[in-house]
Amino acid sequence: MVKHIVFWKLKETAHGNTKAENALLIKEKLEALNGQIPGLLKLEVGIDFLHSPDSADIALYSEFESKEALQIYQEHPLHKAVMPFVAGAREMRISADYEV
Repeated sequence: MVKHIVFWKLKETAHGNTKAENALLIKEKLEALNGQIPGLLKLEVGIDFLHSPDSADIALYSEFESKEALQIYQEHPLHKAVMPFVAGAREMRISADYEV
């Protein structure tokens, strides 16, 4: 199994929305991928509530059957359709992928 974790800091405004509005939209768009991409076992998105200087605004946690399944997810048209919105709203991105 592979775990894929991503953290984003968002711009104060983007796409004509506030940071909070974009966080909700990103959560909705990404969680809609559950059950839509082969090999994606679980995907959840959390929105930070502490808002500390060190906090990311959004955390993505996902599980995949294998490294190959993660690659399929990365290239899948449904995932690629969400990425321009996320990229336009983000200020910073950091990720980690590991096997368990």
